[in-house]
Amino acid sequence: MSLPLLKPYVPRSLYARAAIILILPVVVVLLVVAVAFLQRHLEDVTTQMTRTVSREIKLVMSEMKDAETQEEAIALAGSELDALQMKARFLNPGEVPPAATRRWYDFTAPMVVANLTRLVPEVQVVSIPDSRNTMVYLETDLGFLELTLDPRRLSPAAPHQLIVTMVFFAVLMTSISFLYMRNQLRPITRLADAAQAFGRGRVVPYSPGGAIEVRAAGNAFLDMRARIERQIEQRTLMLSGVSHDLRTPLTRLKLGLSMLPEEEAAPLLQDVNEMQELLDTFLEFSRGASEGTPEAVDPAELLQQIVEDARRAGREVALTQCEGNGKVMLRPTAIRRAVENLIGNAVRYGTRAEISMALTPRTLRIRVEDDGPGIPPEQRNEAVKPFARLDPARNQNRGSGVGLGLAIVADVARAHGGALRLGKSEQLGGLRADIVIAR
Repeated sequence: MSLPLLKPYVPRSLYARAAIILILPVVVVLLVVAVAFLQRHLEDVTTQMTRTVSREIKLVMSEMKDAETQEEAIALAGSELDALQMKARFLNPGEVPPAATRRWYDFTAPMVVANLTRLVPEVQVVSIPDSRNTMVYLETDLGFLELTLDPRRLSPAAPHQLIVTMVFFAVLMTSISFLYMRNQLRPITRLADAAQAFGRGRVVPYSPGGAIEVRAAGNAFLDMRARIERQIEQRTLMLSGVSHDLRTPLTRLKLGLSMLPEEEAAPLLQDVNEMQELLDTFLEFSRGASEGTPEAVDPAELLQQIVEDARRAGREVALTQCEGNGKVMLRPTAIRRAVENLIGNAVRYGTRAEISMALTPRTLRIRVEDDGPGIPPEQRNEAVKPFARLDPARNQNRGSGVGLGLAIVADVARAHGGALRLGKSEQLGGLRADIVIAR
């Protein structure tokens, strides 16, 4: 479990987190091995080798101490220089480099310089410019002496090769592990895509694969999807059957009432019409968002058609704003039903409705606003529940509904992977209903 302070910096994708799980231990092991190798192996070996060379330098200087000239000093130490495989020459003060030079990747050079200057006080500068020569500059009574020797006598040859080899094989094995990990994570990604598509009202082909646990989760998802589809189908068939069976006696009642005097039949006919409307509402709720198949739809064109149909029906509706262009995978029939329900509520409890749309790369928002009394904040969660009846502040007497209008809209929004959000309209002062759908 990640710490709260590190949580904002932890990747959210499964691939990135798995990559960190693979790479982080490898990096830590490399660092630990590299530090242990540099400190314990290289440092100890280099110290021993530089101590030996420092004794050899002192031997050469002891042979030169009785010389009166530089040429005599070189001659006196000639045999020792040959035996020790060193070269010596005296320099003018201006020829001595002011500072040591070394290769940037030479890890042992600082230790060599530190040990030689500590063990041989006469050493002024130590330069290791390449892998063939090391120049040690000493201050003597006869002038500055330059000793040239093989760097391999001061430290292990190419100490960085071990680290380079470690890094190379670490990268190679990590890459192979990452490719294998991708094959293991691909079934999880396919399962997530299928679940997300089903949550948005689409059924995509999916077959379980991968490890045993992933296959078990995939089979569980398929069973769950099948049960939900059967439940929706059974609910629709049941309510459709009930609605169909009740239409026949309602039709007979209408025919019977038509035989009565108009004054006596009017109240009863109104009751029959309300029962017919209730049946239609129940059937509409039973269909929910399952009607039609998802397809690429231009939401601006769809809303324009809905507004034009509402105007022809005598409703005061306006499409005020459409931001963004593009198509979205929607069920046009379900979205039309949801928007028409919101428009119906708006003109039932108010006098006019305004519709706007905002399309971004991540979401689609369809907004319907009215100038009615609105819904208090504490009742908005209750208003989207089926068969919810609010108090008289919403002026329920102006319609014969059963509280399924907003429930149908919320069901359609959820079937598209979105939600219905209620608020107060800043423009008109009434209810603001937003259908927000993730793309």
